[in-house]
Amino acid sequence: MTRPVRTRFAPSPTGYMHIGGMRTALFCWLWARHTNGRFILRIDDTDQERNVESALAPIFRAFRWLGLDWDEGPEQGGPYTPYYQSQRGHLYQAAVEKLLAAGKAYRDFETPEQIAADRQQAEANKVPYLSSRRSLSLTPDQIAVHQQSGQPSVVRLLVPRDRKVAIDDAVRGHVEWDCGLMPDPVLQRSNGSFLYNFATVVDDAQLQITHVIRAEEHLTNTAVQVLLYEALEQSPPTFAHIPFITAPGSTKKLSKRDLEKLRKNPGLQKLFDRADVVFPQLSLGDSTTLSPVMVEYYEQMGYLPAGVLNGLARLGWSLDDKTEIFSRDDLIREFSLERINKSSAAFDADKLLSFQAHWMSQLSLDEKIDGCWPFLKRAKLVQDWFPAGEIPESCPVDRRGWLGELLTAFGDRLKVFSDILDTQDFFVADTALVYEEKAYQKKIVEAPEAKEILQALTIELAACQPFDAPTLEQRVHAFVETRGLKFNQVIQPLRIALTGKTAGMGLFETLVLLGQDRCLSRLRHLISRLPV
Repeated sequence: MTRPVRTRFAPSPTGYMHIGGMRTALFCWLWARHTNGRFILRIDDTDQERNVESALAPIFRAFRWLGLDWDEGPEQGGPYTPYYQSQRGHLYQAAVEKLLAAGKAYRDFETPEQIAADRQQAEANKVPYLSSRRSLSLTPDQIAVHQQSGQPSVVRLLVPRDRKVAIDDAVRGHVEWDCGLMPDPVLQRSNGSFLYNFATVVDDAQLQITHVIRAEEHLTNTAVQVLLYEALEQSPPTFAHIPFITAPGSTKKLSKRDLEKLRKNPGLQKLFDRADVVFPQLSLGDSTTLSPVMVEYYEQMGYLPAGVLNGLARLGWSLDDKTEIFSRDDLIREFSLERINKSSAAFDADKLLSFQAHWMSQLSLDEKIDGCWPFLKRAKLVQDWFPAGEIPESCPVDRRGWLGELLTAFGDRLKVFSDILDTQDFFVADTALVYEEKAYQKKIVEAPEAKEILQALTIELAACQPFDAPTLEQRVHAFVETRGLKFNQVIQPLRIALTGKTAGMGLFETLVLLGQDRCLSRLRHLISRLPV
């Protein structure tokens, strides 16, 4: 009888959720949901010096943001508690004692100096290093004497050297290793702590994990782990070693350790640069605080969970050679281990943004308003709207109409919610508008006709009624023709006066959004800066 599918993701609480780890977790979660199985979250927190409880928060937050719920684990409970490795030492100790009693493991009293000498000798003889197994000749009484005297020892698995060990990996196919080339791995250190390879097997066996879906760098651990399953008289799970995610244009794994190199990568540089523009406005530091290798980067930048899930799923998995867009329900229905690619998947920021843009386009105008509001609030761009109190959590009804018009005019420039910050010139005080320096110098200061044109435009716009886009377009075009000017001689100075920039949304939409009073105020302010 086939066992119900049980998958797990077992992160170490490092203080952030890596985008590659999140992709692995997604594949584990999708396989569990596709098969109506169960997804378990287990915390591998054996390194007590590195990990603190607060370091778990970004991991839980990333799962919740993306909507990846877990059936068993921290904060959820389950039949196999506890779900923290640091609280499961008694299970590891019992497994060690079982292996020792069965003669499948042994206490090794060799000193580090002896082991180093053996390694050097093997290297000199150009043969693989194998454990000497000198301690196997010790009698029980001799072992007791060594222990009573406090002589350090480790516990090693006794590898059967006369055979091979093999798996049929769901992604890699048939893989086998020669046990005759394997040193006896340490299961328990001299200080009593346990090695990852051992602890993870005990955990996966006790948790009844049926499928271990993990990154391909763990493939080298698998031979020892299969031997441990056999020694503990447990059935090994199905293994699926998925390709790692590489930096754009590279064969190297996308890693936070290479942050400075990644910052210069042409395929990632725009993400770093954008963070340095957006995060300071949100009081989140800059790209050194949150980088594109972290899931939280995308949440704080205003990506949609649907866009990130779509992008992550397509990193190393495909349904066919043409389908790109997948909702969460689509992924649950279509996901299979057989469609995971063997080759590494390059992170593509542009492709991720295209997925994001698609899912953004599916939102209603009200949903876009609600998504942009927290960014306007955190950047304090709407502070002046509420001089008597705090900014509310959601956009007030009397402001939604204008904000909706702004977003409609902004159009598909809104790819992530933080893009709304690019419209800040509509929110700042008229006298606080910042002008692009080069444009201001060239189109205003160094253009002798600019001041006269702006003065005449001010009179023209003050008389314009109704102050709507069709009327404004007609009046401005007539203004240009009557004076025998070129269109850019009028449009560019006017744009700079209104927004501080030479490019942006439609000019006449901009005039209407600002309103007649603010347009006139900004024109007069700029004119007042110019010499007589």
